[in-house]
Amino acid sequence: SGATFKQGAVSNDKIAMNHEKPAIDVIVDGFFMDATEVTNAQFADFVKATGYVTVAERGIDWEELKKQVPAGTVKPHDSILQPGSLTFKKSKSSVPNLYDFSQWWRWTIGANWKHPNGPESSIKGRENDPVVHIAYEDASAYCEWAGKRLPTEAEWELAAKGKNENATYFWGDDETKLAKMANTWEGQFPVNNTKTDGFEARAPVKSYSPNDFGLYDMAGNIWEWTSDWYNVNYYSELVNLNTPIINPKGATEAYNPTNPYLKEKIIKGGSFLCSYTYCASYRISSRMGSSLDSSSEHLGFRTVATRDMLSK
Repeated sequence: SGATFKQGAVSNDKIAMNHEKPAIDVIVDGFFMDATEVTNAQFADFVKATGYVTVAERGIDWEELKKQVPAGTVKPHDSILQPGSLTFKKSKSSVPNLYDFSQWWRWTIGANWKHPNGPESSIKGRENDPVVHIAYEDASAYCEWAGKRLPTEAEWELAAKGKNENATYFWGDDETKLAKMANTWEGQFPVNNTKTDGFEARAPVKSYSPNDFGLYDMAGNIWEWTSDWYNVNYYSELVNLNTPIINPKGATEAYNPTNPYLKEKIIKGGSFLCSYTYCASYRISSRMGSSLDSSSEHLGFRTVATRDMLSK
């Protein structure tokens, strides 16, 4: 069912980031959401039915790629311009700068949804893991086939909150429950994961307790696409509105000063790589931008539908 609520950082969240503030009043109509992230098995059914090829499996178009990098960037060698995706690699020692993602992400030729950790890896026996290495276009194509769509950020937050309207996490405000409630990184990131929650990388869906609405993995496991553009000023530009926004669809354009060449959509929920010292993105209001063609081993999606979509 629909609801009126505050979208964005709650007042008692001490580590909320500026792009989550100040919270705004919104009204969201009722909708249905998948109980879990879309799994490998579900995505395989879609591929089997349609013959769809994901972005990470396609040849790279340098003319398109050129638009996303500074003018004058030299074309990489053809041996590098091969289909692939981003995979995670632990660091051997502590990293002084947690903003330099290149220390633990690497471009892996042959990594895609069927080979999530590189060409030698497989999803055999991992049918109930969430599908990953999904670009925005891939998620949208699945939605169209399934007669559904991606959630807006407002819908995603409302669904994640459950009945905990003013809580930082879907289960409340108790950080000590994290290992029982979500698949995240425990220990020193990105060097040592103690696996207190039982998993180092992706966990099968439904490995942890659901929230009040019966939704699983609304914190941790993998990041999830939404349909909203990522704009760092979205909340601050709406601060003086006196009436709630009805069914907000986010910013009208993307804006991220640290990635000015990219058009990014908002991803939500955090992943198995989120730790308290690094982003703590298992908080409900956490948000990050991801470029449309970006895919990685901790990014997937879930779908939503409204009553009128389901009646077609």
